Amino acid sequence: MTKLPINPHSPWLAPLAGWSDLPFRLLCREQGAVVCCTEMVSAKGLVYGGRNTEELLATRPDDSPLVVQIFGAEAPFMEKAVHILREREFAWFDVNMGCSVPKVNKTGSGSALLRTPEQALEVAKAVLRAAGPGRAGFKLRLDWDNGMPGRRPICHELALRLADLGAGWITLHPRYARQGFSGEADCTALTEMAAALPVPLVASGDLFCAEDGARVLRECGVSSVMYARGAMSDPSIFARHHALLAGRPLPPAGREELAALIRRHAELARELTPRAALLKMRTFVPRYLKHLDGARGLRQRLIQCTDWAEFDDIINVIASGEQA
Repeated sequence: MTKLPINPHSPWLAPLAGWSDLPFRLLCREQGAVVCCTEMVSAKGLVYGGRNTEELLATRPDDSPLVVQIFGAEAPFMEKAVHILREREFAWFDVNMGCSVPKVNKTGSGSALLRTPEQALEVAKAVLRAAGPGRAGFKLRLDWDNGMPGRRPICHELALRLADLGAGWITLHPRYARQGFSGEADCTALTEMAAALPVPLVASGDLFCAEDGARVLRECGVSSVMYARGAMSDPSIFARHHALLAGRPLPPAGREELAALIRRHAELARELTPRAALLKMRTFVPRYLKHLDGARGLRQRLIQCTDWAEFDDIINVIASGEQA
């Protein structure tokens, strides 16, 4: 069986709802992302043939290795969904047991499974039956909430039991589900889990720059890192990750480089998602401008942009440093 790359030199792009579509994944791969995940796919949506589900699964040969992230709380649907994906030649799967979004949790899925660990294990068994040992991973949070002071978070026991069932890897975002993205990620939990797990551990959470990823690899002993919000703000985080680990100078990150990255993203979007491409760029690009002088005016222009000619003018302004 071909192994999924899980090592410090193989950074991952996280499954990002509304974000990690095919154009964005390919952009990140060009920047050095080695493993990419799809957006979250509903097992029921897949089984019932939802149109939106098909869009989430769009891929092409150079979008590899690709991990399909699925969610659901009912073991039979999860098993059937993976069988469908296997028939379509998808090879790697991730089960979301960490999403804290209310509309996911109210179905018993995502991080709600941390409240029912036996149900989580039934889901895992079903997925692994369909996927095969080592072909599925599980993304966890510490627990649903911090419960009673001093109580050990459920993620440690659950991760070990998932490994015993045949999980290929575990991903941990070390926050409680009730926290959302508030507070800080608990790196001590990563260190403890990495030392105890017999399978690779991928770290997620608060990796806003490549320096954060390198630090977590060095200090926590995890196998790899998964960039989420850091990649949303700067897809070149992957190139910087590789440079840091290789001891090379960091790649330049000026206005011209940013404009080139945006133009490439727009090119991929226009090729692969033509109907939604301009709307997507109006959503994505403002995050890329976060630390740029004059970002507020540029964001306002992007929001009001209605055609590609105006979009190109805005990117020229970004490259030149002129006032928006």
